[in-house]
Amino acid sequence: MPRPTRVLFIGNSFTNRNDLPGMLTALGAAAKPPRPIETARVIANGMSLKTHWDRGGAREEVRGGGWDYVVLQEQSTLPLKNRQRMHEYVRRFDGEITAAGAATVLYMTWARRNEFHRQGELSDAYASIGREIGALVAPVGAAWQRAIGEDPKLVLHDRDMSHPNPLGSYLAACVLYSTLFRASPAATTTRVQGLEQTAVDRLRMIRTVAWQIVKEFQKAAGRHEPNKGAAS
Repeated sequence: MPRPTRVLFIGNSFTNRNDLPGMLTALGAAAKPPRPIETARVIANGMSLKTHWDRGGAREEVRGGGWDYVVLQEQSTLPLKNRQRMHEYVRRFDGEITAAGAATVLYMTWARRNEFHRQGELSDAYASIGREIGALVAPVGAAWQRAIGEDPKLVLHDRDMSHPNPLGSYLAACVLYSTLFRASPAATTTRVQGLEQTAVDRLRMIRTVAWQIVKEFQKAAGRHEPNKGAAS
């Protein structure tokens, strides 16, 4: 059994809703062979990276060390309203994360359902700072866009048109799994709480889209070596 991959999540309800870290751990446990994943989180509803930075708790968790990856999730609309501020605090956190011997992962979120046409802007906000600092980008929002394009009846937003429903979080978990391990989640067929009634074919499509998007995104970013921090 390989040593656990340790992942710290810093973000807000877009990470906490439907227990995204727990879904990632379940995907690892269901892999063949299993990939043990341990997670921790510093989460507060609606919180931006700037507020996390100013409060200091997230930095203390990073400095505690022992993490392979630290996943940063910005407040959902800030990359559209103030890209510069988002980038400033991604840079600050990346400095702390690198100093602690971990790798930064940017959790690209999705546009709100009534503004989904803005997903390209949101994706670029994450991709551009990812290129600048050499961070991994988990292209969740781009995967949502692809999946909805393939199945226009697919619903990934919750009723508030902002947060993810369980299927949206499952797609996010599949993208994160593929990003961290550069591996397809195709074999991770475990049933997920909240998705017991979801058709097997639809879950298979979700896993396929996640893997396709991650491969395309990492190829465009020029990543060909094993990811820093990946457990052996």
